[in-house]
Amino acid sequence: MQFGRTYEEFEVGAVYKHWPGKTVTEYDDHLFCLLTMNHHPLHMDTNYAEKTTDFGKNVVVGNYIYSLLLGMSVPDVSGKAIANLEVESLKHVAPTFHGDTIYGETTVLDKTPSRSKSDRGIVYVETKGYKQDGTLVCVFRRKVMVPTETYIKERGGEQPGRPELTAPAEKKTEK
Repeated sequence: MQFGRTYEEFEVGAVYKHWPGKTVTEYDDHLFCLLTMNHHPLHMDTNYAEKTTDFGKNVVVGNYIYSLLLGMSVPDVSGKAIANLEVESLKHVAPTFHGDTIYGETTVLDKTPSRSKSDRGIVYVETKGYKQDGTLVCVFRRKVMVPTETYIKERGGEQPGRPELTAPAEKKTEK
């Protein structure tokens, strides 16, 4: 399984369709809200959402959808990243509700070699998230610093720091 890309592997115009999707549950939404201290009743209070909002039901907090899409993109985009440098824009286009399944895809918009270090480059991407019916729900653009093949080779290859499996030592018995 591929986990990220080196600078050379990115091609402007390439589209990576992230798989699998994720069905968002009420539990996911509430846990994210609690972890981030977002107690807005639109996300947490069914009675409030049903009686006082245009949606008539709870809306999944948008930053959870953004975080989910960012995570979905890691194997295709930033699994080898040195750093996420910037989120240039983030748009929540349509609401997501409990039970919706989110899918994502990322398009490579541009890439430029680093000006300060020759062993890395900057990749500019746009990630889109959409629901099971094709409705676009979230779009964001970001810049990611990724290593070149040289960087990877100089630092131990594809899985640096991964220990080798060793057989357990045999027990010595006393006589």
